[in-house]
Amino acid sequence: MKLNYHKDTDSLYIDLSSRPSTDSREISEGIVLDYDANG
Repeated sequence: MKLNYHKDTDSLYIDLSSRPSTDSREISEGIVLDYDANG
């Protein structure tokens, strides 16, 4: 797991897998989940 904080946008990216994402969904205002090919 990797955590990346972007100060310029005040955003946090939590990377749980090294696989590339194939889909993104906003599950709540300001919270976006990226999914790989397996979901």
